[in-house]
Amino acid sequence: MSSTLEGVVGWPRWRRSWWYHATLYLRTWRGSVASTVLFPAFYLAALGVGVGHLVAKHTGLIEGQTYLHFIAPSLIATSTMSLSEGESLWPVLASVKWDRTYHAAAATPLEPTDILIGKISWVVTRAFVTGIVYTIVIGLFGALESWWSLALPFVGALVVMAFAAPLVAFAARVQSDGLFIVIYRFGFVPMFLFSATFFPVSAYPGYLRPLVQFAPLYHGVALARAAAYGQGSPGALVGHVAVLVAMVLTGFAWGRRTMNRRLVD
Repeated sequence: MSSTLEGVVGWPRWRRSWWYHATLYLRTWRGSVASTVLFPAFYLAALGVGVGHLVAKHTGLIEGQTYLHFIAPSLIATSTMSLSEGESLWPVLASVKWDRTYHAAAATPLEPTDILIGKISWVVTRAFVTGIVYTIVIGLFGALESWWSLALPFVGALVVMAFAAPLVAFAARVQSDGLFIVIYRFGFVPMFLFSATFFPVSAYPGYLRPLVQFAPLYHGVALARAAAYGQGSPGALVGHVAVLVAMVLTGFAWGRRTMNRRLVD
């Protein structure tokens, strides 16, 4: 850890933790570039264009929009949610238990809170850059209709922070990765499929609509669509932001406790 901090001694301590993760990523970034660029293109071509021809036959199902325009913004929210899971579960558990990198960091002037903020800040950085790439790809497909679409990377950053904060807190607490698969199968997969990502809330049976709107990812999807189309009432947008911010604050508060217990107590 100390070797990665050379030249940044004057930074606030959490930035030193961020720099550590950035330095690590410089060794492996090539493996993620292809998926970051090609995945949104393949996704939109297969679902937005391919499946879209079939969905278009169901009049009113997507509220007068093309299916491509409907699903394209949700790609930002679903991808950043997946990024939070990939960056916040196994890597954090490995750092506190298997290779004990965070214990080594805690032996330096870094506090557990600095390690927490640095980790989440790095995940947010990746999400923001990914959001820029995805916004460009979505724009090339002609699925953006407002200058507010420039806010899509910020929406992605908020979504990833809302998920990463509690996930990092949870991963820093557990002793094994046994529950991670459960979270993925019964949390992330249902949210990906049923958070109004592929069909509007109006397409679900009435008794399922409150459950769909309760899902955290739904609020990220709604914000992404509002940004892409420049639509949405101010009250609804504030409500979506409030839910995600509440997740961030709750996750940070929980993460401070779990990091301190794991690395200090």
